[in-house]
Amino acid sequence: MSKQLAIADTEVLPEELAAPKLVLVVDDSRLQRKILTSTLSRWGYEVMEADSGEAAMAACAVRRPELVLSDWMMPGMSGIEFCKAFRELSGEDYSYFILLTSKSEKNDVAEGLDAGADDFLTKPVDGNELRARMMAGERILEMQSELTLQNRVITDTLAELQRVYDSLDNDLVEAKQLQQSLVRERHKNFEGGDLSLLLRSSGHVGGDLVGFYPAAAGHLGLFAIDVSGHGISSALMTARLAGYLSASALDQNVALEKLPDGTYQSRPPAEAIETLNEMVLEEMETEHYFTLMLADIDMETGKVVIGQAGHPHPVIQRKCGTLVQEGTGGFPVGLMSGVTFSQFEMHLNAGDRLIILSDGVTECPGADTEMLEEEGLETMLRNLHDVSGLAFFESLIWSLSEFAGASEFPDDVSGLLFEYRGSSQEK
Repeated sequence: MSKQLAIADTEVLPEELAAPKLVLVVDDSRLQRKILTSTLSRWGYEVMEADSGEAAMAACAVRRPELVLSDWMMPGMSGIEFCKAFRELSGEDYSYFILLTSKSEKNDVAEGLDAGADDFLTKPVDGNELRARMMAGERILEMQSELTLQNRVITDTLAELQRVYDSLDNDLVEAKQLQQSLVRERHKNFEGGDLSLLLRSSGHVGGDLVGFYPAAAGHLGLFAIDVSGHGISSALMTARLAGYLSASALDQNVALEKLPDGTYQSRPPAEAIETLNEMVLEEMETEHYFTLMLADIDMETGKVVIGQAGHPHPVIQRKCGTLVQEGTGGFPVGLMSGVTFSQFEMHLNAGDRLIILSDGVTECPGADTEMLEEEGLETMLRNLHDVSGLAFFESLIWSLSEFAGASEFPDDVSGLLFEYRGSSQEK
């Protein structure tokens, strides 16, 4: 291979660079290094030299060049071996590598590309061609720098998004704990029966809420709410509604009326729902609406007065296992003003139980996408006839998971189970 290098001067020189690129010239010929160095310096580049691949690696360890011009054939470490070693240097900055060679066979070019070379110049080198290759290398480096910067921005953005997500996730975990605390007692014994409650959100927080409050002497009030949608806004609305049906601040409970002696008793459920409907429309600026079930249970007689506003029908499971579903359906709360609501009565005998569930149960899709619906619910309830208390809801969730083929459900699931023991006379 000829070691002679000839570079023709170009008449038009590139404009002086504001930030000169550092070029490493590697050649065992002092003359050829001098010719290349002189030319590149006149073009505005900062140049450093090395007379071998080993010396070049040592120089790169101190300061990494942005462009490299290396002869292919050198004693010791060849240009292609140096190229491989250079590419193995750590760091995210990319350098443009040009091999100087008289080789032109396709196999030789392929070998150079495999080693990591970006371009080739055939010796003797033409000055115009060298300048063009150097400028092309600079454009590649500029694009690489922009890409690196964009990747860094993306990485920083993803890291920030992760921090925001973690913060939101922590907030949602706390929100879930707060929402679950709205149902402080999941099981409570009363003189006339036992009450169990279920509240299971499809996400961190949900739009379902169940609860109870003391009514007149010997009476128990129950409510079940299902706010449209899911997530934070629905959960905030349930928290607001919990205040309207408070068990601790009875004077704020719209389902109760205060008597002259200072005690409270249940208002007619239909009337209470109408009041709540107007309050929501007047006081809450929201597109959410909700279904509601209000029930007043007379512990002595077993009479249950129920107001239903779009919530699924309540179910009474008789002591013998027979199931009774009744209801008026009704219009959801918070959609329009002036709506009237109706109420109806059911009756519990000793050993019977009242079950109120959200549509997250009856509308749960199965593995075949068909919903459970009321018929499927009745089958589950018959199978759970002998299961009581919180174990009933645990078994119901297990059965629902088996039906859905998944442990998580697309909608919130909530419910109340009141197991009536009967009046004092019946005991």
